[in-house]
Amino acid sequence: MTFAAVLLALLVEQLRPLPRNNWVHDALIAWTRWTGRNFNAGRDHHAWVVWCMMVVVPAALVLGVHIVIGHFSILLALVWNVVVLYVTLGFRQFSHYFTRVRDALEQGNEIQAAQLMRECWQLDASELSGTDLLRHVIEHSLLAAHRHVFGVFFWFVALSLLGLGPTGAVIYRMAEFASRYWAFKSGTVGEPTNDRLMALSSRIFTAIDHFPARLTACGFAVVGNFEHAVNCWRRDAVLWTCPNEGIILAAAAGAVGVRLGGAAAPGLVPDASKTFDRGAPLAATQAEGSTTGALPDLSHLSSIVGLVWRAVVMWMLLLGLLWLANLIG
Repeated sequence: MTFAAVLLALLVEQLRPLPRNNWVHDALIAWTRWTGRNFNAGRDHHAWVVWCMMVVVPAALVLGVHIVIGHFSILLALVWNVVVLYVTLGFRQFSHYFTRVRDALEQGNEIQAAQLMRECWQLDASELSGTDLLRHVIEHSLLAAHRHVFGVFFWFVALSLLGLGPTGAVIYRMAEFASRYWAFKSGTVGEPTNDRLMALSSRIFTAIDHFPARLTACGFAVVGNFEHAVNCWRRDAVLWTCPNEGIILAAAAGAVGVRLGGAAAPGLVPDASKTFDRGAPLAATQAEGSTTGALPDLSHLSSIVGLVWRAVVMWMLLLGLLWLANLIG
């Protein structure tokens, strides 16, 4: 059922992706603000209370529905898994933006590309050169692919194999959003701030994302230039400020032979964390130096698309083989 759920969710999401302004986004924002206003008084233990209310409670509700539905019908349980994955496994949520930026760059319209990056990722790309512009597009697209697809996929599969249904997808998605939402102290007007909550959310998500980040990097290495990807991973991952993101970007850089790393692009507004369809925070692309490889050009955009798609197909094939072996056994 795990393989079928992921496959169906990907197909449905390709045919009818969630629009940019959708009820999932609205509900997520409302829930996050409510937990912050009612359970965050700035004390140490309140950070844990808010985080658990924001992340654990929705995951527990999803698990409860899965158990109840599964008791009556396996087919209904499959439908529930597909529904939850549809709103969490957002392949088109990042690829749509990437495609628009790539099209603008291929047409030689860097001004439009910069405007799209401002709209899509809240980056001020107006002063970036062509090479730096391409680098930021590649880096943010890779991290968005990991957080919208691979991270959700790995946690869903892991907990599904333990009989917990789509709980893993919800935990990963909510924890990822919490790490971005609470990273901005000046969020919604009237919302109390808690430095410990910011630190706690970031620390927990870093732990949750530890193995998915390495599995994503392994996937990029396998479907790309394996030797260069592994060498770049071992040598250059430490350049990035955020370890998990550094591993992903270093492996991808080696896999396609492109030079990544350097200063992060300036951000525009702190409300970048308030949207459901963003990727990693701006600081995730900050690196003290660059990897080896060719300077980014337009051909690398197609290479990145192929890398992500091959990785998706590879992990789906492995999951399908696991399902087939379990069926035969």
